[in-house]
Amino acid sequence: MTHLTAISYYLERDYPRSVEAARQTLAMNPNARTARRWLAAALGQLGRKEEALAALDKELELHPQLFEWYTRRRPTFHRPEDYEHMLDGLRKAGWQGPG
Repeated sequence: MTHLTAISYYLERDYPRSVEAARQTLAMNPNARTARRWLAAALGQLGRKEEALAALDKELELHPQLFEWYTRRRPTFHRPEDYEHMLDGLRKAGWQGPG
């Protein structure tokens, strides 16, 4: 399983499976880029704020510039509604970004 599976489940709004896929990705590669962002967003959507915030904090520690890039402007490969959905999950995780 890859982080792309976690993203797919997240965008389908299947947050429990997104969490599972993101955790499997991180078990294989603890420094996987972006997996924790999607984990935090999915946990945020599930209302699991403490776990979500821990994932968010770790992502910001490991990949601050990448996180900034993904959250401050919509990457061209994200549909606007998917980008907003991701930001919504991150806000629910405790991210204080623009809203």
